[in-house]
Amino acid sequence: MPRPVLRGRCPRRRPTADVTEPGGTDMTDTSTFTPPSDPAVEPERFAPRWAPDAPRGGRAVLTRVLKDSAAVPLFLGQTFVQSLRDVGYDSTTSALCEHVDNSIGAGASEVRIYFRQAGRRGAQQTDVLVYDDGPGMAPAVLQVATSFGGSMSYGSREGIGRFGMGMKTAALSLTPAVEIYSWQERRAFYRMILDTNAIGRDKANLITLPDPEFMAELPAEVGEFFVQPMGFPKNRSEQDLLGDTDDAGEAVGPSGTIIYMPDCDRLSYATAKTLVEHCVKEMARVYRRHIAGGLKLWVNNRPVEAIDPTFSMPNARHAAIDGLKTRTSRLVAAKKIAIERGGAHKPVEITVKLFALPIEEWSDLPRKVQKNDLGVFSGHNISVLRNDREVFAGFLSEIVRRHGDANWFRIEVDFTGELDEAFGVAANKQGVRLKSYVVDAIVKEIGDDVSSVREEIKRVQTKRSIAKRPDVPSASETRATEADAFQPDALDAELTETQRQQMDENLRGLAVVLKREGEADEAAFERVKQSKYLIGYRHDEYWPFYHVENKFGRIILTINTAHPFYAELYEPLMRVATPETGDGETGEPVASPAPNGPSVVLELMLFSLARAQSVLGRESPDAAKLFDTLRRKWSEAFRIQLTH
Repeated sequence: MPRPVLRGRCPRRRPTADVTEPGGTDMTDTSTFTPPSDPAVEPERFAPRWAPDAPRGGRAVLTRVLKDSAAVPLFLGQTFVQSLRDVGYDSTTSALCEHVDNSIGAGASEVRIYFRQAGRRGAQQTDVLVYDDGPGMAPAVLQVATSFGGSMSYGSREGIGRFGMGMKTAALSLTPAVEIYSWQERRAFYRMILDTNAIGRDKANLITLPDPEFMAELPAEVGEFFVQPMGFPKNRSEQDLLGDTDDAGEAVGPSGTIIYMPDCDRLSYATAKTLVEHCVKEMARVYRRHIAGGLKLWVNNRPVEAIDPTFSMPNARHAAIDGLKTRTSRLVAAKKIAIERGGAHKPVEITVKLFALPIEEWSDLPRKVQKNDLGVFSGHNISVLRNDREVFAGFLSEIVRRHGDANWFRIEVDFTGELDEAFGVAANKQGVRLKSYVVDAIVKEIGDDVSSVREEIKRVQTKRSIAKRPDVPSASETRATEADAFQPDALDAELTETQRQQMDENLRGLAVVLKREGEADEAAFERVKQSKYLIGYRHDEYWPFYHVENKFGRIILTINTAHPFYAELYEPLMRVATPETGDGETGEPVASPAPNGPSVVLELMLFSLARAQSVLGRESPDAAKLFDTLRRKWSEAFRIQLTH
């Protein structure tokens, strides 16, 4: 009986006794030649080292291939479907978005998602179902759609899906078995079941899909989704069932598709409540344009309202919040940018928009409204949409540097499926990985606009920060004033009563100039009169990072909020000085730092420098000019080092 040979391998031919190489080397020497091992001779060497719970059918096929020279399938179906369970979706919601994508692609006008939980705590079974009222699929199409890679629009970049993998991989990432129902006539349901456990037991080399099963009625465990309220929300008045009938076959309408995922074992959250809330929150943002365009999206019988992280949509949820005078953001820039693809491909345009939030008005809203209702601090600074479906929301540090002022502007990027590779969109549409040339093109077009918006935001934040300061000298002003009695050089001489009255008049005039926003004239005068050291602020791109004046025996230190010193050092120190009152989300510095905090020490250092300059400048005009030149040169060198 001839020895079996593995297919696909070319057996090595042993040379004959008379064969030698041209140089005379005898090729019949077999002392170093090792013939290929044969699984038929050494079965233990080729035995699969599979886990005990590995698919038995897959083991049988592999053993047959190794021992009997059976045809090797391109895909070992028994293990392939098990492996797809670990494709890796970020969350349950991300997986369910694949089904919503298919529903939208099919032209559905209504999509409903259900989370049904039953059983006692700790041993609950959670079933998930997605329904749409689309045109449904004919039996042959349903069978193709159940196969991996089966798609009626494979490779198309015009819709949301491309590869014919999403529905199956998404469902199997949640449950080991999925049931698919589709119909194009009332009460004419066709069902396909994809069961990874059953497939794993199949010992056939080639696994084929059976024909769809015809059903005149939906199974009871499926039909009750549409005619009974869900366990959450508990208030039944919050749930609007699909139809006002107890007949599920009637409720689901004349056409549609159902993806039923029973007994899910890989969910992101343990309770139906959390699953529902997360799903609503995410899908409201991901599908905001479809919802605004008429798509009805429901989760556990509650409608989903569009959430717009750019605050530019007048019909999104934020626009209905009570107490808002300005209900949308302001469009700062809208740019069409051509992205080169190389080769014979023509450039494809993307659209990039920059929006500024109404910071002056919204900053005065209660924190609950800002954070919970509006979502100003959600971190969704950049939103990237592919064919009107959001694929990313968050920060892209290569485009925008993370800072508190970034909460108050938004960037929206729109691209089509033609640029999937340039944007690094994976098959499961989870996130983006922009190529460097895309980043460079975006930054080049909107970089200056972003800088201008950030400067405006910083001016508003600085103005608000100064307005928050109490009507009394700051900690550094007080400490510097108290220490002045110990300084070797006096700032001013003793005054007569008449001179004191004249000084008060001068100080009243100075107080008008240095008055803080919202501060009364008399309060400003008392503050200026009490302190010999005063801090002011100015936003001027052409000023050095600080300025010094000596007026009426007062050292006036003006800090330039436009210089990078302010954003990189001064403002962060102000925020960390008293964490319990600092506002890390808005980016505004705290109002009253602790007496010994780092920002106070920094201000005392600048006060001492200002005092030395003032005293030396009073003694020598040339010294005053030298110090002024030094201050400007130092400031410019400092700016360059901080920004390059």
